Amino acid sequence: MPLDFDLEHAARPPARADFGIGIVGAGFVVRDLHLVAYRKAGFRVLAITDLDPDRAREVARLHEVPRVPANVEELLEDPDIEVVDVAVPPDSQPAVLRRVLERGRGIRGVLAQKPLALTLGEARALVEGYERAGIALAVNQNMRWDPSIRALRTLLQRGWLGEPVLATIEMRAPRRYAGWKRRSDRLTLPVMSIHHLDAFRFLFGEPESVWASARTDPRADFPHTDGIVLYVLEYASGLRAAALDDVYAGPVLEGAAADSFVRWRVEGTEGMARGAVGWPAWPNVVPSTLDFTLRSQPGVWFSPRWREAWFPDAFAGTMGELMDALATGRSPAIGGRDNLHTLALVEACYRSLAERRAVRVDEIAAAGSP
Repeated sequence: MPLDFDLEHAARPPARADFGIGIVGAGFVVRDLHLVAYRKAGFRVLAITDLDPDRAREVARLHEVPRVPANVEELLEDPDIEVVDVAVPPDSQPAVLRRVLERGRGIRGVLAQKPLALTLGEARALVEGYERAGIALAVNQNMRWDPSIRALRTLLQRGWLGEPVLATIEMRAPRRYAGWKRRSDRLTLPVMSIHHLDAFRFLFGEPESVWASARTDPRADFPHTDGIVLYVLEYASGLRAAALDDVYAGPVLEGAAADSFVRWRVEGTEGMARGAVGWPAWPNVVPSTLDFTLRSQPGVWFSPRWREAWFPDAFAGTMGELMDALATGRSPAIGGRDNLHTLALVEACYRSLAERRAVRVDEIAAAGSP
């Protein structure tokens, strides 16, 4: 069969890219990822605010953002701002999102970080509030815009791999714990694993059930539920999608040699694909990779390559998706209602950990999820 090697690995530009953007939060993810990607994409960032005004001014100066409001309320009073990008810690985000609902009279869309909230119930209340207000709420599930994951989805949609049989993600990436992370007993599933749970949904749809197992991270010297986490999603088709999220990765922060990576693999009845995600090398920008082999092309590995990387390029994809949805009058693919399904998987994993069994996702649905 003829092979088209345009695997649609990069986000398409939105139908309209000139919405005025106001940003709440001036930490690392905004300074080094959002604003770098937005400038590259030509997005129009008008204002940034932060609890630390000096930090907001420094980031504004670095990225030529013209306005630095004193607080969220002042940012929301700016008539030129149509889209709000909220990038604050997850234990603070719901309060900011509620302030946008209360005060953001001219706001058309909001991009929130993931997790949308630390509990499914609070996330659901936010989604319903935004639906009532008619404001589009999107969640920054940016692994969907990693180039290797988007290219893999193209392979699957074209049927080149046949029926998916087994999919795996292995992450080895040590974490440090400070700030809000030390205030939560939920460390890995809602912050790190949520990328992989959402990527599995993006690639394969909704699973029937999930098995999860976890142990504490020996580096985290405070009480917590999930450190190193393993889980298996069970699909009605027979597909099994499994991940190992190792946030310890050995005593590398204490002096041992590092071996950090994120790798994925999908085996199908007609082909197999494997990939590596480059973000563990950050601040070095390392493009993600994809290799695949097909029954129809015996003995050959295909290895398309590109310049784009998850960090920072994927962050233009999520904001671009929200702006395209606003321009075309549709719901964003990463909308809040869709994201409740990803959060339901997080909750199913926690129930599986607590009860040491497979948990059907509809058990969470029966408790009030989407």
